[in-house]
Amino acid sequence: MSYLKFDKNLLINLDQSLPKEMLRTNQAGAYHCTSLVGCNTRKQHGLLVIPVDELGGRPHVLLSSLDETVIQHGAPFNLGIHRYRGGVYSPNGHKYIREFDCESVPRMTYRVGGVILTKEKIFISEENRILIRYTLVEAHSATTLRFRPFLAFREVNSLCVANDAVNKTIEEVPGGIATCMYAGFPKLYMQFNRKAQWVDEPNWYNGIEYVKDLERGVPYCEDLWVPGFFEVPIKVGESIIFSAGDSEVNPRNLTRMYEKEIASRTPRSSFFNCLKNSAKQFYVRKGDAMYVLSGFPWGIVLARNTFMALPGLTLAIDHRADYEAIMATALKALMKFIDTGEVSEKIHGIEHPDIPLWALWAIQQYAKSVGMEQARKMYAQPVAAIIDYILRGGHPNLYLDGVTGLLDTDGHDRAVSWMNSMLGGVPVVKRTGKLVEFNALWYNGLMFGAALVEGDSSMADMRELWLAQADKMKQPFVDTFLNESGYLYDFVDGSYAEPSVRPNMAIAVGLDYSPLDRRQRKKVLDVVTRELLTPKGLRTLSPRSYGYRPNYLGTPDEREFAMHNGPARPWLIGFYADAYLRVFGLSGVRYIDRMLIGFEDDMTQGCIGSLSQLYDGNPPYTGRGAVSHATNVAEVLRTYRNLKSLEQ
Repeated sequence: MSYLKFDKNLLINLDQSLPKEMLRTNQAGAYHCTSLVGCNTRKQHGLLVIPVDELGGRPHVLLSSLDETVIQHGAPFNLGIHRYRGGVYSPNGHKYIREFDCESVPRMTYRVGGVILTKEKIFISEENRILIRYTLVEAHSATTLRFRPFLAFREVNSLCVANDAVNKTIEEVPGGIATCMYAGFPKLYMQFNRKAQWVDEPNWYNGIEYVKDLERGVPYCEDLWVPGFFEVPIKVGESIIFSAGDSEVNPRNLTRMYEKEIASRTPRSSFFNCLKNSAKQFYVRKGDAMYVLSGFPWGIVLARNTFMALPGLTLAIDHRADYEAIMATALKALMKFIDTGEVSEKIHGIEHPDIPLWALWAIQQYAKSVGMEQARKMYAQPVAAIIDYILRGGHPNLYLDGVTGLLDTDGHDRAVSWMNSMLGGVPVVKRTGKLVEFNALWYNGLMFGAALVEGDSSMADMRELWLAQADKMKQPFVDTFLNESGYLYDFVDGSYAEPSVRPNMAIAVGLDYSPLDRRQRKKVLDVVTRELLTPKGLRTLSPRSYGYRPNYLGTPDEREFAMHNGPARPWLIGFYADAYLRVFGLSGVRYIDRMLIGFEDDMTQGCIGSLSQLYDGNPPYTGRGAVSHATNVAEVLRTYRNLKSLEQ
């Protein structure tokens, strides 16, 4: 039985099926995303969404959807589904669905009278091409399939409006056609592995609505261009392969291309395999460089998310070579900023003050995975450069307190940490001064650096300096952040100590090296467990704290305000689990294992096989935001892998 399988009773009920989404990517920045039944519910949904370098590198929806129609005895049965203005769904192709199975590739099974038709979709790795294979399993009379492409040719966050500027030119290519709606865009090639008849029938389909955007209070209605349709006869037992891409393909190669791609796939047959597949979807290869996308469907390459997610997305699934490739790209950008102050065009946010600290943590995870000796060979020099950069005050917004050894940062007018929501040009959560996780990561980085270069005589003096600096800040950290209630202040700015109970303290107690002793860690952990822990991770703010907003709902401003004031983040469970196991040892293994069950349930919710960006802080803990988020997938994977190693 498939791990990800849905029957017709769920699929034909749009209240249940539309909230479920599926995602496929090509590890080059392109993706396909839609609801389970194929009805696009977000403007970012599409059958072929690709980054266009000539248009700033942002993802653009070329092919929004492809409506299939089964024709028998001249009678058409349209399998497509769209929501039009006023909430009207047409056609109602979902009523023909009998099953959706997503173990190897997404497979939809339709039944139309005596016809049984399957549809399977697969993205070609590192190529902007999606293939769809249609197989006629059963039919009692001659059958023809009609395919009607809905084109958008727009940036993912924009909407298409009917206009007279559209280019109506259709170019015949082997097995299909090529077209391009507007100048500056790549051509869209739509081809079949067998002869297909193209019929010109140009029309705008007006008033298509995206219900998720409607709910979010953002523009949600657009018009899509349909230049015509293909018709292909098909016999029982035959398969037809449709290709959509930004380059021409030899139709004769489509079958071999499809079969080769399927052979390389890991079946989504378990919780771990689902997350493993999801992890690889965030990889982006551009020539010799390799990056991590922060999320789908609107993610970009972010420095902080890269370092935070890197260990879980690679090492936790035995992809060490990918770790090294991504780290090489990220460190190149970081070192360039350290040396020259120049920010990266590809990796956004490299200038943020906590980026060097998260880079040290990511390298530490590599050392734990492959061993200190190999880590020393690979990363001793970058680690030394990063620590020296911080010690000498090289960062424009990271200041070393000469008395306490603690780090300060200015977050009055700009968001400086991962809690980065902004309203009216100012941070929603104004964290400034001495931030708890900044200083915990700094202490941990110093201690790790010292451990990494131990035994290297050429770095002995440097190591002693790092150890002295860590020792210098250890007690001031405790005196500054640990309060009488047993938990850690979120930040301290001069004489002001922020009393809100936030999850950043979990990072401080979950790191390998902490300024806190075991008893202090346990007290902090007790508060985190009592006030922040949910089945979907840690809340960003305790319900007992002022300003708690558990639900990520409402207008864009309301959601921005709520983002870090209550909703839960799964990635924080990684540090919570580390802290719990460090305090309770092996006796905590079963407890952490039970916690992961809450994430396994999510494999069939939201974006199937992945984890959403955030979850409501109160039951039923509904997933919100980006449908698939890198740091969440990464840290749940890292926790899962750590747990399995302890169980052996």
